[in-house]
Amino acid sequence: MIAFHGALVILLMMSVVGDLKTRTIPNWLTAGVAILALLYWVLMGAPLWPDIAMQAALAATVFAAFAVAFYFRAMGGGDVKLIGALSLWFPLLELMRFLLIMAMLGGLLTFAFWVRHKVTKSSQTLEIPYGVAIAAAGLWVVYERYLNHFA
Repeated sequence: MIAFHGALVILLMMSVVGDLKTRTIPNWLTAGVAILALLYWVLMGAPLWPDIAMQAALAATVFAAFAVAFYFRAMGGGDVKLIGALSLWFPLLELMRFLLIMAMLGGLLTFAFWVRHKVTKSSQTLEIPYGVAIAAAGLWVVYERYLNHFA
């Protein structure tokens, strides 16, 4: 099962690079994260009801909540899709940890880009590659699952 998390790490690193370069997260990458999660749960032996259904409901709820942010132009569509796909990976407690870490890292990232924007006196619209915070939070939670046995 570590192979699935290894593939997830690779996809998340690809999303970071892509978001930093182009401010977009490709749909194929997000679909890969979601499909891997579903395969992971099935191969782990999770029953369709209630486990996989509950995980899908959690992810749908998170996706819907962030879709509201997209509606108000507070977040990009690729970011919302990546959050929803990553939500398929984490049970409730890890999902809450993921969202909290994502919010904190996103705040730091936003502040850093805002300061850079002000210091350089850029006339361009400030765009935050929030996919970096999303991926970093996902990596953090995966790290804790495998490498932080003291938490």
